[in-house]
Amino acid sequence: MKQFFYLIILMIGCANVAKAEELAPGDITGIVYTNDGQPAPMVTVLLKGKNRGDMTNEKGEFTIRRVQAGTYTLQVSLIGFETSEQTVTVVASQTADVKIDLKLSNTQLSEVIVKGIQLKGKRESDHIARLPIKNLENPQVYNTVGLELMKEQVVTNFDDALRNAPGVSRLWTSTGRPNDGAGYFSMRGFAVQPSMINGIAGISNGSIDPANIEHIETIKGPSGTLFGSSLISFGGLINIVTKKPYDHFGGEVSYTGGSYDLHRITADINAPLNAGKSVLFRLNAAYHHENSFQDAGFRKSVFVAPSFTFNLSDRLSIDLNAEIYNGEATNPLMIFLNRTRQLKFRTPDELGIDFNRSFTSNDISYHTPTNNFYGQVKYKLSGKWTSQTNLSYSHRKSDGYYQYVMFLDQGVTKPNDTLLSRFVYTQNSTTEATGIQQNFIGDFKIGSMRNRVVFGLDFLSIQSRADNSPYNRFDSVSSVNLNDPRYHQLNRESVDASLAKLSSGFTRNKQSQYTYSAYVSDVLNITDQLIAMASVRVDYFDSKGTLDFISNKRTGNYNQFAVSPKFGLVYQVVKDQVSLFANYMNGFKNVAPKTQPLPELDGNFKPQQANQYEGGVKLNMLKNKLNFTLSYYDLKVNNLALPASIIKEGVTYNYEVQEGTQRSRGIEADLNTSPVSGLNIIFGYGYNKSELVKANAFTVGRRPVSAGPEHLANFWASYSLQGGMLKGLGFGAGGNYASENVITNDSRTGIFTLPAYTVFNASAFYTWKAFRLALKVDNIADKEYFGGWTTVEKQMPRRVSGNLTYRF
Repeated sequence: MKQFFYLIILMIGCANVAKAEELAPGDITGIVYTNDGQPAPMVTVLLKGKNRGDMTNEKGEFTIRRVQAGTYTLQVSLIGFETSEQTVTVVASQTADVKIDLKLSNTQLSEVIVKGIQLKGKRESDHIARLPIKNLENPQVYNTVGLELMKEQVVTNFDDALRNAPGVSRLWTSTGRPNDGAGYFSMRGFAVQPSMINGIAGISNGSIDPANIEHIETIKGPSGTLFGSSLISFGGLINIVTKKPYDHFGGEVSYTGGSYDLHRITADINAPLNAGKSVLFRLNAAYHHENSFQDAGFRKSVFVAPSFTFNLSDRLSIDLNAEIYNGEATNPLMIFLNRTRQLKFRTPDELGIDFNRSFTSNDISYHTPTNNFYGQVKYKLSGKWTSQTNLSYSHRKSDGYYQYVMFLDQGVTKPNDTLLSRFVYTQNSTTEATGIQQNFIGDFKIGSMRNRVVFGLDFLSIQSRADNSPYNRFDSVSSVNLNDPRYHQLNRESVDASLAKLSSGFTRNKQSQYTYSAYVSDVLNITDQLIAMASVRVDYFDSKGTLDFISNKRTGNYNQFAVSPKFGLVYQVVKDQVSLFANYMNGFKNVAPKTQPLPELDGNFKPQQANQYEGGVKLNMLKNKLNFTLSYYDLKVNNLALPASIIKEGVTYNYEVQEGTQRSRGIEADLNTSPVSGLNIIFGYGYNKSELVKANAFTVGRRPVSAGPEHLANFWASYSLQGGMLKGLGFGAGGNYASENVITNDSRTGIFTLPAYTVFNASAFYTWKAFRLALKVDNIADKEYFGGWTTVEKQMPRRVSGNLTYRF
């Protein structure tokens, strides 16, 4: 009898399994081609009558997942063109592959994309989560600044492009100095530099030329779980996605000229290198020259970026990309404030400085040659697993003269902050970064639950060499007296003579550090609308310290171990349109050991740890015409070093303990919409409240000076005429707002505040056949405004620039 019941139960179970197999959904994948055989990007493919579909990627590929077994009609249509339909049969638990031919040519499609409803920003990216998931499926917040928007705004430098990123504020212009000479930006209360290219190390000591940028990603929050700690910030990271070759001949050449002797020539040339179009080549290049708006200063550069794609089979592809940059520039005028006593003035106006003076000369310049090489090998192991190998090598150099000015006491009994010390030193430093990253990316089901998984191994080596002179105070000059005879005495010959007198203080050393990491992340579809993400990273940091070639001694070597978790939930209230999300994210920063006054106080410090909780909503509605993200975050950093003291045998010893805490909270909003054909609107807002919760007595309870303004807003709207005699004519307008920025905030010095500002910009552009004309006016009202980070730096006054582009 027992055996009979077991047999009945087994039969019922098998029947249920068979029924489940019969009802299990399948997938539809395919490629859309134009009638001249080219892949059709940015085309919507719909299941007729089902209100479900997908948009093709740049290779014309689309995927519609979890479709119940049956026969369906796929529909592809564009206004003004013939509709394409194709029948497809879906078998349970299987994938149906289809090919759809669109009834228009690649040239016609390009025209439709240019003039049609198109958001000025790419939302989907494989770099954010190291997985191909959509924005609505990702519990992390990120923003993108795309190539089309940069063209519309006649952007000629990287910093101006980032004005379109919500909650991002520039702290410092690029200085060209060793190790950290690129620009600094504030994100969620923390300083960050652009340090990633295509999701892996890509560093610079100077300005970044935008000629090879497809789009810029600002990935918000502590992202140590997937990106480590060596090159990113607790507030987030900046990732540059480069242009990739495509499979037909095309390109453009462009000239931009404008105020302050701006001359910029760019070229973008693409071509397949064989008849089968399996080997593709693209070359981007730029020459740039501009002078400062001040009485001295310039920046010029040459940039070349070749890239290759080898599609060796349906399963194997290789991408190779190089960026070769050679730039020369003078240091921008950043006035460093005194850091040890009460300041006499508390705003830029009170300083009484004519900020159109540079306090430098054109022969005090530096070079920042930078070479970045990147390669990716993708191999499809099976229908469910892909191997992705990423390699990068960066070589950057700072060579020449670094110059800055600062208010010092200089022995004056009653300092009044009107005497500037000018410092100049020579630098000859190089940094090399080598990154090796191996990812295994899977997309499979366990039962009815879909898993998208990445397992990765990461290695990063950073080697730095320095051969620099001491920081030499060249002279002192009045900041307010326009007739001070010392002002024009700064030149290369006099600086060389001053440096020749120095006999000590030279820096000649080598630093080496290695990071070994492993990480895993799983995006799990618990249901069709509920998605969970769980990730963890294990990181081993090994610093070999500093080898001083003068003393032949090595100091500061240490190693640290860190674990970084990440969790997230997404619930799609309306499938593929409205998502609620929440995340917990961790980041960390390695901390070198400190020399303590007593042996019992020695020991390695722990890594600093950042923990963020965030929640919000993401929208993708009105058939991709509206993208919106709103989030609230609470970010806390622990293990900051604080001063402490101990009394032993009647003697007071000062040392450091890791008891400091910084808290950063805020709101961010990002809107990108195209409500009608030809009209595009972007809007961003960021509010950040940062506080040193546990700190030394001079700064506790205060806002950190790296946090930037509390309120930031960006806006841009553009409209292009879609028909009539003036078809192709367009206009754009927008600007940026920043609230007051406290750049010195210490009870020993007092508070120095940069005033709030609003800057307006506008452009006009006209496209006719293969030509495009554009005119841009930045800072229309010629507003005098400032940026800084314990420094005062006047920003660009009114600037007019024009662009002529020929496309082929």
